[in-house]
Amino acid sequence: QDQLQQKIICPGPVTCLTASPNGLYVLAGVAESIYLWEVSNGNLLAILNRHYQDLTCLCFTDDSSHFLSGAKDCLALVWNLYNVLQAEPSQIPDPRHVWSRHSLPITDLCCGFGGPLARAATASLDQTAKLWEISSGELLLSVLFDVGIMAVTLDLSEYHMFCGGMDGSIFQVDLCAWPVQRDQSFQTERENGKVFKGHRNQVTCLSVSTDGSLLLSGSHDETVRLWDIQSKQCLKTMNHKGPVTNAFIVLAPANMFNPDGKPSVPLPKFSRHLHGTESSDEPGAEGVTLRLGLHQQEPGQSYLEKAERMYSQMYSTREKNLVGDQEHLTIQVSELEEEVSNLRKINKDLFDFSTRIITKPAK
Repeated sequence: QDQLQQKIICPGPVTCLTASPNGLYVLAGVAESIYLWEVSNGNLLAILNRHYQDLTCLCFTDDSSHFLSGAKDCLALVWNLYNVLQAEPSQIPDPRHVWSRHSLPITDLCCGFGGPLARAATASLDQTAKLWEISSGELLLSVLFDVGIMAVTLDLSEYHMFCGGMDGSIFQVDLCAWPVQRDQSFQTERENGKVFKGHRNQVTCLSVSTDGSLLLSGSHDETVRLWDIQSKQCLKTMNHKGPVTNAFIVLAPANMFNPDGKPSVPLPKFSRHLHGTESSDEPGAEGVTLRLGLHQQEPGQSYLEKAERMYSQMYSTREKNLVGDQEHLTIQVSELEEEVSNLRKINKDLFDFSTRIITKPAK
């Protein structure tokens, strides 16, 4: 079928790319910089330069409130999207957490469910995969393998962590195993029943189905394999004409097979300059422009500032309703005490009545 394709020129070679789950933003890693675009109008909202070497992976949390970045400088950074959008164009916002426990380049990132309370997994060439808590930044688990780890993912229930190695093996780590140890070693000989064997080259990507029964893996051996997690058997092998760099399982949209289902709004070209620095009088610049945070030219409060003010008012109103003044509380307490007294009297009357019925001598 004919498809609408558009070529978007980026400021440099893109090493990693991801979109927010809500579809509003796109992140791209270009050299050691992170570029943040707004999808609806193509505006470049931020350029983040906190890594010292090239980016290798990016991912969002499921609620699009945070995103994670990993690079060859062995660092994994956690960013708050709200802070990035609110920052002045001349300032570089600080990441919420800096994870520096890896000793070699980060190769993959994965976020679980829970938004800012989610857990995240990182993989590295230092032969470890680590599990972190986004809210506190704490390291929860570190697993040492015999080979460098190129890919990592979690199942939907976060009961297992799957790690793809440079030798083609896929390792299954039980996150709920007892006893709980922060530092573990995965011995392939001892854990033979928890290894998927079939790929002949490094595993580059992993994805688990929503029901937790299937695992999809891609490799540099030019194949994509579908595994049954319970039996560790390969169910299907799909051959490609080159190394597989990415593969994942997604839920099919409801109108996927509808012949009339076409995008109603064309995707605009992504800007190569920060929003506000380029001229707004470009020829052919039409359509609706949506600006968030400080990326707006008209005076007054921004959308995010208004949302924060409304939330604070709502929270204070709820506090007032919960606490109330002392007089209102006194009246409420006296009413409740009277109601409890009436209920106790009714209960005593019922008990006396039942006692008389039960103890009444038979005729």
